Amino acid sequence: MACMDEEQDIEYMHLALAQAQAAAALGEVPIGAVVVYHPHDPATRRPTAQPRIVASAFNRRETDRSPSAHAEFLAIEQAARTLDAWRLSGCTVYVTLEPCIMCAGLMHQARIDRCVYGAADPKAGALGTLYRIHEDERLNHNFAVRGGLLEAECAELLRSFFAQRRKGAQS
Repeated sequence: MACMDEEQDIEYMHLALAQAQAAAALGEVPIGAVVVYHPHDPATRRPTAQPRIVASAFNRRETDRSPSAHAEFLAIEQAARTLDAWRLSGCTVYVTLEPCIMCAGLMHQARIDRCVYGAADPKAGALGTLYRIHEDERLNHNFAVRGGLLEAECAELLRSFFAQRRKGAQS
């Protein structure tokens, strides 16, 4: 039987996948993200309340005509507004594709505690594949990373999206 944290991680990643599917429905690259806040006492680091979702988003680069409209970037900005704070200590970002340098840098700047991602990104992954922003000792904040959660589902959503797009371009 999976532990409670594993079950929660899977549940939240399924929500990120639902966001990715919403992106695909709009013709956006299907990447989704969810930010979960785990309230805790800063002195003891013990939980003070149940975790709660504070943001969810999907890629909107084409829709918004913005290079920064990545799913996790939008979700982190929304979480900051929801929590009325730029420091997102106690937050975990769930995202269907390994974050790029920009998004990993934003996670660093926002002081998130953890990132859980689905599929690795061999072209731009900054949390283990090409770079290791989350554990760079030169930076003043490090955060935990878990990669490969529901990797097959996350990768297949991207594969099928691009296959469909190529098929449409050949018509």
